[in-house]
Amino acid sequence: MMEQFKNIMQLVRWSNLLCLAMLVWLMEKWIAVPVLNHNLFGEVIPGYMLLLLIVAVVLIAAGGFVINDYFDVKIDRLNRPDELIVTRSISKPAAMQWSLWLSGTGVLCGLVMAFLLRSLTLGILFVLVPGLLWFYSSSYKRLFMVGNLIVAFLTALVPTAVAIANTAQLRLLYASILPYTHLEQDLYAWLGGFALFAFLLTWIREVIKDMQSQMGDRELECHSMPVVWGETGTKIFVTVLIVLTLAILGHLWYHVLPFPVGWTSLSTRYLALGIVTPMLCALWLLWAAKIPSDYKTCQQVIRFTMIIGMLYSICVVRGL
Repeated sequence: MMEQFKNIMQLVRWSNLLCLAMLVWLMEKWIAVPVLNHNLFGEVIPGYMLLLLIVAVVLIAAGGFVINDYFDVKIDRLNRPDELIVTRSISKPAAMQWSLWLSGTGVLCGLVMAFLLRSLTLGILFVLVPGLLWFYSSSYKRLFMVGNLIVAFLTALVPTAVAIANTAQLRLLYASILPYTHLEQDLYAWLGGFALFAFLLTWIREVIKDMQSQMGDRELECHSMPVVWGETGTKIFVTVLIVLTLAILGHLWYHVLPFPVGWTSLSTRYLALGIVTPMLCALWLLWAAKIPSDYKTCQQVIRFTMIIGMLYSICVVRGL
């Protein structure tokens, strides 16, 4: 029984789900709520609604991870045979059932929240995302760049969903005065910044993961970037993405963020040591990488940077 539980936890990528839950909570409590307080509105999303949002995001993501492994059995046998769960520990029919149950329950929670907020946009998102995850796993991920962009887009939707939920509740509670404020713009600006960061870092990480698994992708004729462009071309592309991300971060730091620019600023030190330094480290690891384990180390550094980037939200509240 314990072994089965461990297999299921591994199948649904429990650590990734924990990061997603933390991302939703951080975006609500450390970005949305301070923005609302700064504009003299106060917190508008009740605790039970936030819980519904977290559960919906986590369960839909879990269902997506399971269906991804369901369709990737052949590739995983080549790329990571020691980590293969579907067919070895859990049968394919059981994996399909788990995926449908997790996704269905997540959609139900999302639709309940959308109904309470009277948000058609949120309802459509919770219906479309599981379908997109299904088609991504079954076919889109094998297309050139399409799969990488879909995963990056879906990750960016998490902070965006927090913004949509808060603005929907604000329209219910303060419809008469909301048009005379900049509150909606402020919410989308702050949460959109984190969404953009999540999009770029996820895109970088997904391309590096493709470099790690290129052996299996070539064998099964997947058109991933390393297969189509080769390792050198893909490394150049990832380098451009990393430089672009750092350039955007530098622009936001110098021109937009409400913090002192000098080195004595907590924000400056946090960005420099927690985000810029690891990304430069990942860039060095990328060009030094020769074997799959090297690429795995590189994408783990990017993942660490994403987590540190999420936690930057705690610094943001000091500047509001």
